Amino acid sequence: MVRYIEIHPDNPQQRSVDQAAAVIQDGGLIAYPTDSGYALGAQLGNKEALDRIRTIRQLDDKHHFTLVCRDFAQLGQFVHVDNSIFRAVKSATPGPYTFILPATREVPRRLLHPKKKTVGVRIPDSKIVGALLAALGEPILSTTLILPGTVEPMSTAWEIAEALDGQIDVVIESGAEVLAEPTTVIDFTDGSAEVLRVGAGDPTPFE
Repeated sequence: MVRYIEIHPDNPQQRSVDQAAAVIQDGGLIAYPTDSGYALGAQLGNKEALDRIRTIRQLDDKHHFTLVCRDFAQLGQFVHVDNSIFRAVKSATPGPYTFILPATREVPRRLLHPKKKTVGVRIPDSKIVGALLAALGEPILSTTLILPGTVEPMSTAWEIAEALDGQIDVVIESGAEVLAEPTTVIDFTDGSAEVLRVGAGDPTPFE
């Protein structure tokens, strides 16, 4: 049965945040609210959790997983951001964007796109996510919680618990309305911006 952990959206209780972080550190898989719907989250090097995510979302090996980072400094440890891209990414973070960039050696190979050696990164505008990342001390391996056959991310804790009972360990309930719109995805693989998906973030600066 899926366990609920309630965390206040504006003033995250440290005890509850630590409980959620401990689930991730113990190899668990959580569903957590972001600034663009719910996401599935696990520890960076956890292969079993990665396989569980693939099964839930029915993903192939070409899917770009996302490293959810606390700040720009942490993001810079896991992807290469040259000067021409720096300002564009920096100006859009934190926010509902995912950026696809060349990965550094810090990223486990199984998370990389098999041919391009790239990975998605983002910094959500969410106090809950920020508190969770601070407690973990590392990025969260993540993907938007969009179930097969649907196009919008899930946005209600009880619906997630009902749909994924037995497949995830924890769902975080914030008590606040969660936007049911995925991130806007910007691909910088070739050095220039390509909008792959228009979502919650304004794509205009990258077009």
